[in-house]
Amino acid sequence: MPRQTSSSSRTVPKTIASRGAIQGRRAATPIGRTADAAAAQRAARSPEYLEQQAERQSFREIAWLLIKYRMDKGLSQRELADLVGTSYSQISRIESGRHRTNLDTLSRIAHALDLRMVLGFESKRSNGRPKRALVTFQSV
Repeated sequence: MPRQTSSSSRTVPKTIASRGAIQGRRAATPIGRTADAAAAQRAARSPEYLEQQAERQSFREIAWLLIKYRMDKGLSQRELADLVGTSYSQISRIESGRHRTNLDTLSRIAHALDLRMVLGFESKRSNGRPKRALVTFQSV
């Protein structure tokens, strides 16, 4: 039978709490920092990390859109993978925002989510305003 613990019985070990107080910082928690705080600290220490984050920004934006539309349809990653004809691990990798995918896969995902995928190019006009050319993909 699994052992049950109550939240009142959990405490931060004294060594962690006292170390934070001695060093003049807030004590560490068992949970840790937010992802944003950890990423900001890594970026401050590592120019390579900052460069990698910038390179993957578009992957993260695609990931957030796919997650939003998948959840709007009430689908799990496994259910979406079945509709797309791929593995749920591939859907998971795409939704992590750390992996590149291709137009064919994105088009199949769009079709499975009953969406149209639009690809575009943007240039600047002589007056500085953007000029966009968009193409709609139909999945095969």
